[in-house]
Amino acid sequence: MAYVITDSCVACGTCLPECPVEAISEGEIYHIDPDTCIECGSCAAVCPNDAILPPA
Repeated sequence: MAYVITDSCVACGTCLPECPVEAISEGEIYHIDPDTCIECGSCAAVCPNDAILPPA
């Protein structure tokens, strides 16, 4: 399982440079590629909107 970006994402870009494996892609809301995500949590730790949820 991978981290998931919710509809609370405002595409601020704070998470992009934090991902060590570049699993996050830009868009209206950002997306995490589940095949690339290593579940490190770096993205969730910096999200100002708490829009990134840990694996269920």
